[in-house]
Amino acid sequence: MSFCTAINCMDGRVQLPVTEYMKRKSGAEYVDMITEPGPNLVLAERADENLVNSIMARVNISVNHHGSRMIAVTGHHDCAGNPAEKDDQFAHTKKAMTVLSEYYPDVELVGLWVDENWSVSEIEREA
Repeated sequence: MSFCTAINCMDGRVQLPVTEYMKRKSGAEYVDMITEPGPNLVLAERADENLVNSIMARVNISVNHHGSRMIAVTGHHDCAGNPAEKDDQFAHTKKAMTVLSEYYPDVELVGLWVDENWSVSEIEREA
């Protein structure tokens, strides 16, 4: 069995597109889905330490027990948890990836954007 991890919004509209994308991208059989409203903003701002710790505890299970070697963090169009414009959401996702790289330097990180047509694309991580 192989796993990857998606830190995704709880919005049901983005679950299937992100799952399908991650399976294709990683070649994994299973996607551990960690959901929160606006998780890219939660991780980027780190304003709620308890919520960040909760996300990280779930990612730890995926990485350390399921052997996940790829983690995605997602933003999406029409997000109630992060109602920011697309460019701001891209910035939040990039910052969230930087935060995740502190915890998981040896795991591949992917930033994802789900548009108004529920199509998934990657967000380039800044060097």
